[in-house]
Amino acid sequence: MKQSIRRQLTVIFISLMTLMFLANFLINAFFLEDFYILRKRQVLMDAYRILNTEISDSGLLDEEEIQEFGRFCNSNGMSFIVLDGDGRRLYWLETYADIVSGRLGGYRLGIDVGSVLEQNDKYTIQKKYDTEIGLNYLEMWGMLDKGFAFILRINIESIRESVSIANEFIKYICLAGIVLTAIIVQFITRKVTKPISELTELSKRMAELDFEAKYTGGGEDEIGQLGEHFNQMSEKLERAYSELLTANNELQKDIERKEQIDDMRKEFLSNVSHELKTPIALIQGYAEGLQECINDDAESREFYCEVIMDEASRMNGLVQKLLTLNQLEFGNDQVVMERFDIMDLIRNKVQSVSILAQQKEAHIIFHDEGSVFVWGDEFKVEEVLTNYLSNALNHVSGDHRIEISVRPYETSAADPGDSSADSDRNLRENTTVRISVFNTGEQIPEEDIDLIWDKFYKVDKARTREYGGSGVGLSIVKAIMESFHQQYGVLNREDGVEFWFELQNGDSMTCCEKDLPEITENVEA
Repeated sequence: MKQSIRRQLTVIFISLMTLMFLANFLINAFFLEDFYILRKRQVLMDAYRILNTEISDSGLLDEEEIQEFGRFCNSNGMSFIVLDGDGRRLYWLETYADIVSGRLGGYRLGIDVGSVLEQNDKYTIQKKYDTEIGLNYLEMWGMLDKGFAFILRINIESIRESVSIANEFIKYICLAGIVLTAIIVQFITRKVTKPISELTELSKRMAELDFEAKYTGGGEDEIGQLGEHFNQMSEKLERAYSELLTANNELQKDIERKEQIDDMRKEFLSNVSHELKTPIALIQGYAEGLQECINDDAESREFYCEVIMDEASRMNGLVQKLLTLNQLEFGNDQVVMERFDIMDLIRNKVQSVSILAQQKEAHIIFHDEGSVFVWGDEFKVEEVLTNYLSNALNHVSGDHRIEISVRPYETSAADPGDSSADSDRNLRENTTVRISVFNTGEQIPEEDIDLIWDKFYKVDKARTREYGGSGVGLSIVKAIMESFHQQYGVLNREDGVEFWFELQNGDSMTCCEKDLPEITENVEA
């Protein structure tokens, strides 16, 4: 990361410290001497005021005042000379008194004056290099109010040497300070930017939808609170993303369901149109024939009316089945679970189809073993049984044998090598009764077995039309059994087809077919 906060902070802190050290060095180099001279000028002014105030008109100072002024001069590295009107020295504290006295006389005459810093009618302050002594001095000379000449001198040669030494010292201090600052800044910025780097990595992982990423830096400062907020945001984003995926999945299911409904609607309209087209055409044709009196004899008119009534009855039956199927599929028809005798229901149903069986020359074999109670909606179970029997009678051939059996769930229906199937089988043997309807005849092609439960699906359309089938009966069976949450199906046997369905056992006892007597009803034409 070229523009990392750590690098920026390091550069900023080192630059600031370098500027501070450099500024200190330059200020010391260029302004320390002027500041020193300014302070010494103030000392000269203080000494001038003392002399000007304390000295008498006769030029006398008492002993105490002289000693006090001497101590003041010594403490500030200052020398002085006071001359009377004749040029004689009254007071002095100067090693080179004769030389300085002569120079004061020259200054008063305007000879060899130094670099003037301040001047008025009472005194002059100047910088002067003393060629005879070889030193630089800050001097103040002039006349006191009492008419006495004076000169005050402070050696400033040492300040230049001090500034030079101080500058060299500060240079080393600056270099050491910059290095030390760099080390300290590196340590501080590493400590400060480490949690920020962790938060940066955390935000990157969150952007990649990695919600397992958590801030672990801790701390109770602003960064620690920010990390805790990141963790909370990660959890909320994970929940929101999960809800979004769930909603999206549900939406996708809704879309697929809508597409399926649209397809089913189109298919339904197509199938209904196809199923109703033929009977409507027949009704229309025969009705027009009656209207135009194509046949005047009563027998022909009766035949025409019978065709119209048969086709109308067929359409009415189709509509009724579609209404029933619609109620089942959309859950509008309430399932009333009750305990009833399935054997009694089968007996009544066998008796009701006996005439149709005689017409088909079919032999109905029913193993009547007394009473077997089951749980279910009796009316809907009768509908299932009716569809199975109707289907068997319409497709029976060969031996023309139809067998109806009621027995516990058969172990042969499950895979004997599947342990989970064994567990499920044992449970169903104790709680489930299987009712099957078998008819001899042609087997159902394997590719059609899973499709026969769909609405309007017909394996042999010509034959279905021949006996008036609509292709809706098995769809009704499927809808009813799924509303019961029970199993149903079809099996190809060696000499025919077996349709079966299961119901919950309504009695603690289970029956076994081999222990019961066989009762056979032979219904012949």
